[in-house]
Amino acid sequence: MMALIMSSSSVSLSPIFTLNQNQRLLHPRVLVKSVGGDDSVTLSGGSAKKDASKELEPFWDDGYGTQTMRDCAEKIAMDLVKSDGGPPRWFCPVACGKPLIDSPVLLYLPGIDGTGAGLVVHEKPLGKVFHVQCLHIPVWDRTALEGLIQIVEEIVMIEHALSPNKPIYLLGESFGGTLALAVAARNPNIDLILILPNPATSYERSIMHPLSVLVRVLTEEHYEMLPYAMSPLFGDYVKMAMVGITDRNYLQSLWQLPRNLCNDLPLLSLVARVLPKDTLTWRLKLVESAAAYANSRLHAITAQVLILASGKDNLMPSKSEAHRLSRLLKHCNVRLFEENGHTILMESGVNVISAIKASQMYRRSFKHDIIKDCLPLCMTECNSALEETWWYRFFMSDAAMFSTMEDGKIVRGLAGIPDEGPVLVVGNHMLLGWDIYPVILEFLKQKKAVLHGLAHPGLLHFNAEDEQFMTKYTDILHLICAIPVSGRNLFRLLARKSYILLYPGGLREALHRKGEGYKLFWPDKQEFVRMAVKMGATIIPFGGVGEDDILEF
Repeated sequence: MMALIMSSSSVSLSPIFTLNQNQRLLHPRVLVKSVGGDDSVTLSGGSAKKDASKELEPFWDDGYGTQTMRDCAEKIAMDLVKSDGGPPRWFCPVACGKPLIDSPVLLYLPGIDGTGAGLVVHEKPLGKVFHVQCLHIPVWDRTALEGLIQIVEEIVMIEHALSPNKPIYLLGESFGGTLALAVAARNPNIDLILILPNPATSYERSIMHPLSVLVRVLTEEHYEMLPYAMSPLFGDYVKMAMVGITDRNYLQSLWQLPRNLCNDLPLLSLVARVLPKDTLTWRLKLVESAAAYANSRLHAITAQVLILASGKDNLMPSKSEAHRLSRLLKHCNVRLFEENGHTILMESGVNVISAIKASQMYRRSFKHDIIKDCLPLCMTECNSALEETWWYRFFMSDAAMFSTMEDGKIVRGLAGIPDEGPVLVVGNHMLLGWDIYPVILEFLKQKKAVLHGLAHPGLLHFNAEDEQFMTKYTDILHLICAIPVSGRNLFRLLARKSYILLYPGGLREALHRKGEGYKLFWPDKQEFVRMAVKMGATIIPFGGVGEDDILEF
């Protein structure tokens, strides 16, 4: 067991965002019925049940997993197909709710289905921090590729004119990924950020290429069997069924999984209604044209790109294609999900907002601000972090934390820590710096406050090829809002009345040698004390013991 002793012997020390109310009202948007809830949001200037807030609370409810493939197929996709006339259009899912004030716009470009419902699993999390709009291409629409590009470009131009200093996010899945790349190539001077789950730029090397020939020769009677025959290629249906399973009791989850699979598999028959034979033939031609168009213009793309690639994509060689694109694009980051299939946004183990945060690609202005653009841990990320750091709890059990009250009484927990900042928590690094996890999580749980750890900048900027071991570690540092240590960042955090965690010994203390356990390597001049006094902060010194006694190198 590790004990972290918090002492209250403190040194007694003595841009809120605004929303342009007309900004989101200059062009109409269609609202789509919320799935499985009574959430109601008015986007036309009236009152709403959910008011926009300035910032998120720690452990905010992201709603991930409350909507699944069944909701996509039965509640949204088929509702759109029922009255599916007219040209392509944009809609705002009501489930997204109202985002944070001054949030950027995210435009979802669908895959070959064209419904725009493929984002259903991620609508609620993304809706907290983005103005989400989804493109819907009606079943019988035959708009050519150039027309679809112009439709996307039109709304990009509108949003850019409304907020020229904000980025515009294009989340393009499969076919939508090629569409996003085409728009980015044609608009290099607009601040675009592309999120591309399994982009279809590898069409020529995919099974979809010969599939177009097969579709043309099939009769209508035999075409109805195609969704069942091709279902293993679309995605991992076990992972799709696991999206709605949130029970941490694994035995209970095993009972839920077969039931979810039995409920979801009959939905494959709906694919034939969403993609009739003539429509699928047309869409495959669109994918071929879009892939060729995008591949010929990759050199012109200056936008930031985040590729979410599946390792078990049976429809396209998404993993190798992600590496190819990363070599050709100027600013490209790749996230591999080895166990997922082609329909990555519908499967468990993938959280789009977490991938964006871990890649430090969420921003609300022309430049990423590591402090202002930091989003606290949500419930899903907290649960994932606990699962991914099982090794820590296995070796060290749960940390016991004690603090000292004003009357000198020592109590278990953080009751002796001030409820308001600025607070500077200063202590010793133990072996490999693993002690950062329990300290930050306990502050989140008990104080409902984000404790910004000041970390060595090198830990936050590992190259992809060097992240075989470190990727989870660096991701977690980004998700828990760790900040590169510097005097400027410390000053900014103190000015915002934040909670800050500082290890003056740094990496030298965390990587101490044999016989140096619990030895301090602090610099002679503690400049942080002078800054804390100037900003009226409370300094909380603490000592950590236990971890250095577990093993020796």
